[in-house]
Amino acid sequence: MTNKTFGASVGDWTPPPAPQISALDGHWVRLEKLSADQHAEALFHANSADDQIWDYLPYGPFDNVPSYASWVTSVENAPDPYFFAVLPRKTGRAEGVMSFLRVKPESGSIEVGHINLSPALQRTPAATEAIYLLMNWGFDAGYRRFEWKCDALNIASRRAAQRFGLSFEGVFRNATVYKGRNRDTAWFAAIDTDWPALKSAFETWLAPSNFSPDGSQKSALSDGTNTALVATDPALR
Repeated sequence: MTNKTFGASVGDWTPPPAPQISALDGHWVRLEKLSADQHAEALFHANSADDQIWDYLPYGPFDNVPSYASWVTSVENAPDPYFFAVLPRKTGRAEGVMSFLRVKPESGSIEVGHINLSPALQRTPAATEAIYLLMNWGFDAGYRRFEWKCDALNIASRRAAQRFGLSFEGVFRNATVYKGRNRDTAWFAAIDTDWPALKSAFETWLAPSNFSPDGSQKSALSDGTNTALVATDPALR
């Protein structure tokens, strides 16, 4: 008889619900379900500071508030991608967007994407906490896998994924075409067994006590998340 090998049993795991979220609240940031009426004008003005934030997205930049609001209207009620506006507590205004996408409850997989943060929001505790809130919701809901994918040439995005403790899983060549350009896609992910260590690292880093009065961090997030990485990105070595 031929020996057969199978994957580990998932026991009594049941598929989690699809996202139906109006808001997620943190210390540094609030995520609200994206709305053209509530968020489009503020987002347009925040994004206008630098058109380069659209470089690796399949849409944008937009010329004016109505054109941007029209795009928001086209996506705000979609179940997948499920878009959020990112509102840092410091200003109370929408300064970025991100979404859940490729939501697959049947396999327990969920992805974060369409990340577009204004220059003022980038590299802030609010931006990091926004990712944490989505990861925390996903794993708390019962998802087994949290994915991050980006253009393989987008080194900033690859660096961010690794900083957040998402392990490198490879590059899919000629994965898609956007804005008339080829895209090789770099894949990253964390799974449910990674999450306890990552959650602790995020919460330690996000604690107000980790920041000096001038806003500088006392310890780096990667100090905690690197220990959970199964594989590191060779492009960042």
